[in-house]
Amino acid sequence: MHRMSGDEEHHAMTELDAQTATTPSPPAVHSRWSLVGKVTLGMVGLALLLFLGRQLGAYIPQFAAWVDTLGFWGPLVFILGYAAATVGFIPGSLMTLAAGAIFGLARGTLYVFFGATLGSTLAFLIARYLARGAVEHRLENRPRFAVIDRAVAKEGLKIVFLLRLSPVFPYNLLNYALGLTRVSLRDYVTAAIGMIPGTFLYVYYGKAIGSLAAVAGGAEVERGAGYWVVLGVGLVATLLVTTFVTRIARRALAQEVEDG
Repeated sequence: MHRMSGDEEHHAMTELDAQTATTPSPPAVHSRWSLVGKVTLGMVGLALLLFLGRQLGAYIPQFAAWVDTLGFWGPLVFILGYAAATVGFIPGSLMTLAAGAIFGLARGTLYVFFGATLGSTLAFLIARYLARGAVEHRLENRPRFAVIDRAVAKEGLKIVFLLRLSPVFPYNLLNYALGLTRVSLRDYVTAAIGMIPGTFLYVYYGKAIGSLAAVAGGAEVERGAGYWVVLGVGLVATLLVTTFVTRIARRALAQEVEDG
């Protein structure tokens, strides 16, 4: 039997150490594949929601017409339907217009606001409890992003409020995206008041159109001063939130460097 010399034994041990260092341990491999699985599942779920949202969006006129026949139960069904549409990525603009035609300006604005707030909160919670853990796992190896995440959370109310005013950021997707941040649920829900100007404007248009048939047919009304005011406020909010978040991130990174 061949016995290894001292040099051969040392070389073999070196190769073994190198393989051990480069080969992930079973728990690490399992954790990595678990993360990949969660991300993949999330992407598939998002794509499915987008597809279903597009398909179901065609039935909004029928839903609105049905709500109009429900009398006392109409507002409750509309609010729940609006919430479900928000979770399911169904565009809400047509439903908001329909609210004006069915319920009028004051009640229509109120019902849309309740439905949008309920739906956006559900989407936020879905993202937070199904995907936030994977985000935190990723941030463990990226401390700078974790610092920014914590810093943004401290100003969550201002940031979400400005995002709600902005017409640039897609509403349905934003609900899920904010669930992946450290923004508190309280700040998130409170900031929903930023949706009121845009909601009021679309409900007003629906009331001006006057009938569900006209809304479903894509009837338009002349865009008055209110439209341009809301649009201007939204664009200013977009600029402010972009500048604000950039400044917070820069300050957080500078603080981390000083502490380090």
